[in-house]
This record gives sequence, C-alpha cells and structure tokens, in this order.
Amino acid sequence: MKLTHEASGTFAIAPTPFFDDGRIDYDSIDRLTDFYSEVGCNGVTVLGILGEAPKLEGNESIDVATRFIKRAKDKQIIVGVSAPGFAQMRTLARASMDAGAAAVMIAPPTHLRTDEQITGYFRQASEAIGSDVPWVLQDYPLTLTVVMTPSVIRKIVMDNPSCVMLKHEDWPGLEKISTLRGFQKDGSLRPLSILVGNGGLFLDFEMERGVDGAMTGYAFPDLLVDVVNLSKAGKRDAAHDLFDAHLPLIRYEQQPGVGLAVRKYVLKKRGKIASDAQRKPGSSMSALARSEVDYLLSRVGRIDKRANI
Repeated sequence: MKLTHEASGTFAIAPTPFFDDGRIDYDSIDRLTDFYSEVGCNGVTVLGILGEAPKLEGNESIDVATRFIKRAKDKQIIVGVSAPGFAQMRTLARASMDAGAAAVMIAPPTHLRTDEQITGYFRQASEAIGSDVPWVLQDYPLTLTVVMTPSVIRKIVMDNPSCVMLKHEDWPGLEKISTLRGFQKDGSLRPLSILVGNGGLFLDFEMERGVDGAMTGYAFPDLLVDVVNLSKAGKRDAAHDLFDAHLPLIRYEQQPGVGLAVRKYVLKKRGKIASDAQRKPGSSMSALARSEVDYLLSRVGRIDKRANI
C-alpha cells in the first residue's frame, strides 16, 4: 500500500546490519524487521542517513531495500533514495516501488542554499522519480546544512502533489511544527503527514505540537511506539515519565560520530543484529564508552524492564 498524507504512528529508522568483514547480514535484516513489527511499529524506513547508504553499491542498495520490503509483509517500508544524481535516485526509487515499497525519502544535497535552489531541486527530484511515486521530504539542517523555512516547505509540498510526508528534524523546531500546522488551518498548506526524527530528542513535546508520530532510529523503538500512543491517548504525564526515563540514553546515542555505534551496540545486546559492525569507514566504541552505555541501560531498566539486557 502506498504512503499517503494520513500516515501516522511510528516508523523505525533501520540500520543496515553487517558482518565484521563488511558483508551485508541478511538474516539480521529479517530479525530487525520482525522485531519492528512485534513492538508495534507502523512501518520502517531503510537506507536513511544512519543506514550507511553511501557505503553500499547500487545493486546492494536494491537488495537491502527488497529484503526489508519482502520481510515486512503488511508493514509499510520507506526507502531512502537520496543520491548525488537523479539517475541513481530514479533507479533505486523505481526498483523499490516495484518491489512493494510504500514510498521513498529524499534529502536535499548539502550545496543548496537559496530558497529557489531548494524548491527547484525538489521539483526536479520529483519529476525524476515519477509523479506516481509518493515521497517524504527530509528536513535535517543540523546534519545536511540546508535550511528550509516553513514557507519553503509549504512551497515544496504545494508544488509537488506526490510529496505526502515531512520528516521533521530541525532543532529547535517546535515553533516550526506549529507554523506548518497553522498553514494547514488557514488553508494555505494541503494535508501532510509530519513525523519527527532527530533521535527522538524532543518527541514528547513534538507530539503535543501536533505531529503524527515518530520516524527515528533509537535502539528502543518500542519506547517510541509507547510515547506516541500515550501522547495520542492524552496521557501526558505517563508519556513524559516514560520518555524521561530513556532521555539520558537517547541523548548519549545522539552524539555526532558515535551515535550509530551506540545504536548498533544496544541492538546487538538486545539480540536483534548479530554484529554491531559498520562498513568502513565507520566509528567504534571504546571499552569505556560501552561501560557507560551499560550503566545507562541499568538506570533505564529501573523504570523500563525492557532495558535490563
């Protein structure tokens, strides 16, 4: 089923599992996909920024996306197709949709600066993949260095009917969410799903600002599911209490340069991937860093037993 503007809930950002020698671990892809389904995720996003997509060859990207899609069955899979050129983007997008993906995700290249450059790029990208392919606009200026104002996002969405979702990862970004929802209230922005990322750092208040859910890669996607569901049920204190218990680990995992290593380390401890290896070049964790993560897990485990691993 293709993604629409009504999409909501929790979409886990999946890492790409590798063996220690750099080969893709397809059995771990299966375990991860099953895990995301078991904990209540509505979908999974693959080949995102922390999916190590630039380290994959073109055929490997298609193989990884297809493996997730086929294993997910009724869960929606979004495939990151950002690429230096539109030919590569088109090939991965069309192959993913043919395999059964729900949508693709496109991030802006880092050289874009002016509003006209940004809106023009996404118009061309949308044309390149085809108007029949629903896509997610990724807004992550902290990493991508491309600043999209609410008005620019509105123009991109209004100019491209196949853009059905915004992945909001700006920081600070709470007022941006409110501004975009305000555009929808005054009729200047069509209906749009907004899911939030940035490691889940502000998920508690982002939900209260009116987003539809989460799309990020914290090693406890079950926590993200719970916070989203509790928030939607109006159980504010319960959502914040659970979120607060995990926040120190969320913060630690969000460190630039080491975050993926932490995430894979915890997922390995949880038995969801066989190795925490990254394909080279990649970061690694010292023994001291691993002990710090273990300590944080023990503290989270006092409130949330799922962290007692």
